This record gives sequence, C-alpha cells and structure tokens, in this order.
Amino acid sequence: MGRRKVITAILWWAVLTGIVVVMMAPVGWMLSTAFKPELQILTTQIRWIPDPPTLEHFQTILSRHAIWRWLLNSIIVATTATLLVLLLDSLAGYALARMEFFGRDAIFAVILSMLFVPIQITVIPLFLIFANLGLVDTYAALILPVGANVTGVFLMRQFFLSIPGELEDAARVDGANDWQIWARVVLPLARPALLAVAIVTFLSAWNAFFWPLIATRSDAARPLAVGIAQFLTLRPGLAQTVQAYGPSMAAATIAALPPILFFFALQRHFIQGVSLTGLKG
Repeated sequence: MGRRKVITAILWWAVLTGIVVVMMAPVGWMLSTAFKPELQILTTQIRWIPDPPTLEHFQTILSRHAIWRWLLNSIIVATTATLLVLLLDSLAGYALARMEFFGRDAIFAVILSMLFVPIQITVIPLFLIFANLGLVDTYAALILPVGANVTGVFLMRQFFLSIPGELEDAARVDGANDWQIWARVVLPLARPALLAVAIVTFLSAWNAFFWPLIATRSDAARPLAVGIAQFLTLRPGLAQTVQAYGPSMAAATIAALPPILFFFALQRHFIQGVSLTGLKG
C-alpha cells in the first residue's frame, strides 16, 4: 500500500510538472524574445537562449513610446478600481448576506445573472453615457465601469454567510449599528476574502483591453495593455501591418511584472480566501 501511494504521488507530481512547463512555456518564450536580436526573432529556427542577449528592444520602447505614462495609467486605474470594488462589493455582500429586506434573494439572482452578459453588449451604451458626460479619455471612463464586480459580490456574500451571527448579536447588544458592525466586526474578519477579490479585480483591470481601447484616445489615459497594441507597424510600400515582435515582447515583459509581483505577494491569502468562500450557502 505504501509503494502504491509513492507511485501515485510520483505520477501526480509528473503530471503537475508537465502542466506547469506547458503553461510557463509562453512566458519563457516572451522573455527569450524580449532579449533576442531582431535577426534571431524572424527565423524558423527555435532558439530559447538569446545569443547574444540585447537590451535594444527595451531601449526602443523607452525612447520612442510613452510606456512610463501607460504604466502609470495602468497602476492608477487598477489600484483605484480595486479599492472601489472592495468598498462597494463588501457593502453589497454584507447587505445580501446578513440583512433582511424584501426582494433580497431576487436582487442577488439578478446580480448573478449579470455574469452572463458579455461586455460587448454594454460597450455602445457605456460609450454614449461617458461621451455625453464628457468623460471619454479620462480615468473615470476606465474605473467606473469596473467599480462593482459581480464576482466580488458573490465571494463577499459567501464569506459573510460563514461568519457566526452571534458576533453581530453581541455587537448590537453593545449598541453598535449596522455600519459599525460592518466596519468594526465583519470587515476585519473578511480579510482573506477581501484579498482574494483584490487580486482578481487588480488583474482584471490591469489586463483589460477591449473597453480601454474604445474609451481612450491619447496617452493621457491610455493603459499599458492598449499601448502595447501600438507596436503594430505599417510596412513601407505595402498596405499591411507587421508585428514588431522584439519591442512587443519587451513591453509585455514590463507589463507582466507588476501583476506577477502583486499575485505572488498575496497568493497565500488568495488561496485562503477562495477556499473559505462557499462554506455556507
């Protein structure tokens, strides 16, 4: 029996290692391409290690493009959107989990149904609203549409349902109202769920492309994901575009660092938060 467990463990490790290798291969190729000379990129020969490595592509994007502005825009948008989502989703999740009012379950069902609405359907109404308000090409146009996340509401509600009601009853006996219970009793206990929602929201806002592409017109508010798309260049004399692979991969490397660091810094809390949500339906 012990031998069978060892063999099973080895097989599982082999399978998981293979999955990790497959998933990390694109990241490795991105890093390799970012440091390759241009002649080594446009070839059919597969070469993982640049020979010799070069910083030419990084120098190109830093000198010819407003990448630092795009990076700042992405940081501002992702951070602000995350903070706004944490505030609104924690309030909504607490109300749907712990407060009794007419139509609560129906409202929650309507909120969950929004998960099935693709963003493409809402783009035109959103753009018309922000255009009429004069907010196109501003941070507000990028932050407000993601200011309340349906997934975050669900996770927060499920976590709040797992908190013993006796804690709230004791707080009410001490004279606390609903706002004080939310801020001083429930919210401190919800740290794992809050961090899980923060990671999901930050990564989603950081990687957003379709709506920012439509809502921004200049580098003043253009995020990094949209800015990288500008590395499509028109080939002289031909009516077609070609990909600037080296600069694209260099910019993608810079763009990948903040969310990777953010996730690794909070991954333990993320796993804990996801595992603790849904303990009580």
